Amino acid sequence: QVQLVESGGGLVQAGGSLRLSCVASGRTFSSYAMGWLRQAPGKEREFVAAISWNGGTTYYADSVKGRFTISRDNTKNTVHLQMNSLKPEDTAVYYCAASKSTFGLRLPFRYDNWGQGTQVTVSS
Repeated sequence: QVQLVESGGGLVQAGGSLRLSCVASGRTFSSYAMGWLRQAPGKEREFVAAISWNGGTTYYADSVKGRFTISRDNTKNTVHLQMNSLKPEDTAVYYCAASKSTFGLRLPFRYDNWGQGTQVTVSS
């Protein structure tokens, strides 16, 4: 298993940018696909972005495609989510998650380990 700790959330105006980071403990980080998912108040947790174990493949929700970029550094056990052109509807708690699966990464139940989440608030 890996333990995940997110950082980088905050309050930003619409159109602004934030960069979320997630640091993983353990020596098996590179064996996991990694994802970012979010949950807004009163809504179900939803997929945002994912990246394969070697960074070779990335996946994005349609709602963030072209605005968000996921990346990872296996030498530092980190994964990042660069969020540009933020909108009020991006407001949510963002979770970093790790998955042993190589498919179905858009589905929250595919993830085995979760961080505690970091709040992102976008004001209009």
